[in-house]
Amino acid sequence: MDKECQEEQLTGITKFTPPLYKQRYQFVKDLVEKHKPKKVADLGCADCTLLWMLKCCSCIEVLAGLDICATVMKENMHRLTPLLGDYLQPAERRLTVTLYHGSVAHKDPCMLGFDLVTCIELIEHLEEAELKKFPEVVFGFMAPNIVVITTPNSEFNPLFPGLILSRHPDHKFEWNRAQFESWALETARSYDYSVEFTGVGHPPTGMEDVGFCTQIGVFVRKCPQTIESVQSEKPTEAVYQTVFQAVYPSLKDEKYLQNAVVNEVIFTAHVIKQSLLGPLMSEPEKYSDDLTERELEEPEEYSDDLTERELEFQPSMDCFSEDLEIMAVENSKEPFVNGNVVYIPLTTIFSFPKVNQLCGTFEKLCELIAGVVTLSSDGSAVILSTEYENE
Repeated sequence: MDKECQEEQLTGITKFTPPLYKQRYQFVKDLVEKHKPKKVADLGCADCTLLWMLKCCSCIEVLAGLDICATVMKENMHRLTPLLGDYLQPAERRLTVTLYHGSVAHKDPCMLGFDLVTCIELIEHLEEAELKKFPEVVFGFMAPNIVVITTPNSEFNPLFPGLILSRHPDHKFEWNRAQFESWALETARSYDYSVEFTGVGHPPTGMEDVGFCTQIGVFVRKCPQTIESVQSEKPTEAVYQTVFQAVYPSLKDEKYLQNAVVNEVIFTAHVIKQSLLGPLMSEPEKYSDDLTERELEEPEEYSDDLTERELEFQPSMDCFSEDLEIMAVENSKEPFVNGNVVYIPLTTIFSFPKVNQLCGTFEKLCELIAGVVTLSSDGSAVILSTEYENE
C-alpha cells in the first residue's frame, strides 16, 4: 500500500473522490462485469488489492497475479485466502487464485490462455530493456483478448504543488498523452490489436485541457486466440515461482455439493417438522389450563376426559408394524407423524426451490443424501424424531 499512500498524499489537494487508485480498480471491475472474462491476470499485482476485488466477480474462475517483489505479495496474500463463509456457502463457479514471482520481461507458460490482462501503473516502473520486451511478452506471447494498461499522465503533474520530477521515486518515465498514444498505437498495430484511450481522475474545472490524471489504454485483440494457437506458443520451461495458491470451495466439487445439499435437506426437513408439529404442541397447553380448573371441580371425570381429548389431538400417534409403516410411507404424499417420528417425503423436500436448484434432479438428491441423512426403510422419506419437542 506504500505506493497508494504516497499517491494519496500527492493528490490530496486535488481531492479525488473516490481515491485515484480505487477509480483505476473500479474501471477494471466494470470492464470485467461487461466482458465476463473467465481468466484474469494482473501484472504488477503488488499488494493484491485488485485481485482481492476481482475474486468476488462471479464470472472469473482463474485469477493470477505477477510481481517482481515477492515480499510485498507474501505480506498481503492472506487477503486472497478463502474465508469461513466461502466454505459454509460455496459458490457455483470454481475459483483458483495464484500468485507468481517473476518479471513481465520473461515468458512463462502459466500466463497463457487468459481472457483479460491488467497492467495497472506498471509500465512506468520498467527499465528501458524491460519496456522493449514487454509488448512481445504481453501482446505477442500471452496474447489475451483484452489488455488494460494505465499510466500517469505527465501533463497533469503541474497541478500537484511541490512536484518536481515524477509522482513516485521508482518511476523511470512519465509520458504525456501523445507519447502514450504513440507507443500504444504502434504496439496495437504490431500485434493485431485495436486500442481505445480514456482515463480516470478528472482535472479541476477550467483545467480540462490537461486530460485525466491517469491515462488508460484498452487493447482488444482483433482475432481472438484459439486453444491451438495458445498451445503452440508454450515454451519448454517455466521461469516464474509460485508463492501462493488458493482453491476456493465450489458446488462443482462433489464433496462441497453433498455437504450443501445435506445441510439444506436437514434444514428444510426441520422447517416442515415445526410447521407440522406446531398445532400439536400448542393445543395441549390450552387444554392443560382448562383441565386444571376442571380437575378441582370434577376430579372423578378428569382421567377419562383427558384420555379422550388426547386421542382427538393425536390421531396418527398409533404404533405401526414395520410392514404397515412401509405401506404408509409409500402411499403418503404429505408429511405425517407416527409415534415419536415425523415422516417427510423426499418429493416434498425436493419441491423446495433451494434443494431443487442444488440437485437438479430427484435422482441426484437421492444419491447425495444416501447414507448421510436418516431415511425411512424404503428410502422415500426423511425421518426426524419428535422426542424432547416439548422441552
